[in-house]
Amino acid sequence: MRPFEYARAGSTAEAVRQFAPGTMYLGGGTNLVDLMRLGVAEPERLVDVSRLPLDAVEEQGDRVRVGATVRNTDLAAHPLIRARYPMLARAVLTGASGQVRNVATVAGNLLQRTRCTYFQDVTRPCNKRRPGSGCPAIAGDHGNLAVLGTSDACVATHPSDMAVALAALDAQVHVTGPGGDRIIPMPGLHRLPGEEPERDTVLAPGDLITAVELPPPPPGASLYRKVRERASFAFALVSIAAALDVGRDGTVTSCRIALGGVAHAPWRAERAERALIGGPATGEAFLQAAEAELEQARPLPRNAYKVPLARNLIVATLEELAP
Repeated sequence: MRPFEYARAGSTAEAVRQFAPGTMYLGGGTNLVDLMRLGVAEPERLVDVSRLPLDAVEEQGDRVRVGATVRNTDLAAHPLIRARYPMLARAVLTGASGQVRNVATVAGNLLQRTRCTYFQDVTRPCNKRRPGSGCPAIAGDHGNLAVLGTSDACVATHPSDMAVALAALDAQVHVTGPGGDRIIPMPGLHRLPGEEPERDTVLAPGDLITAVELPPPPPGASLYRKVRERASFAFALVSIAAALDVGRDGTVTSCRIALGGVAHAPWRAERAERALIGGPATGEAFLQAAEAELEQARPLPRNAYKVPLARNLIVATLEELAP
């Protein structure tokens, strides 16, 4: 591991002041430290923000504010989250082992980087590590990589389960940085790869996430489901965060769908949502909506299975939510 300087920030303002080229913020470190050991991340300086007073879950009117350093275990177990946002609690619980959840933070979960094997292997080319070096995954091992929103430069997936639920909930991410404070909607924090796959998010250098704000829960029932290769800790092949509200006449009045494991960012299924609003809450309608969403998929030979898997997961989840 490359030698680095270490500093502990006493406030968000101090953390931002200490940021300079070559600096990275350190929260729980469950992803960053691994990347440093692999040689993927080589910061010259770490600014520890894990002890900043950003560790509260607070009700603010009809909204809930979650501090950036709240541990994943505490978030999933918090009475407010379990009662009002069970979909989010479930996503967090399926996202990692108990040991990892006890250390990982909310902000760190959002900012974790892809587990693409080419990205993590510094002996191989990767456009995310070295822009312009190529994406060997396209012709190589891409069985668990993206089928939506890809580019010729990158087919990596974003690994966070929490981010998928937050995208479905229309959460807002509070950020402070050299340019001041701002609020970024979810989805909107994470980028699709385009021609700059090295940029995972829209954050500017020095930006620090301070909180995630949850709006009132969506109407109706909600659910998070995850398909993975084994029942224990594993990243999603495909996951879904969905909320569905059906009127007395059997028509869909509100629908939220976000997918994980299929794109470089949490994928909000806007085409499917538009196809469902105002229509019947039937299996046939759910199937047509899923197919409308997945028409834009660009699968590769070894991950083409994700398209029918995502379609079936959307239909099965909506059928479970429908009254």
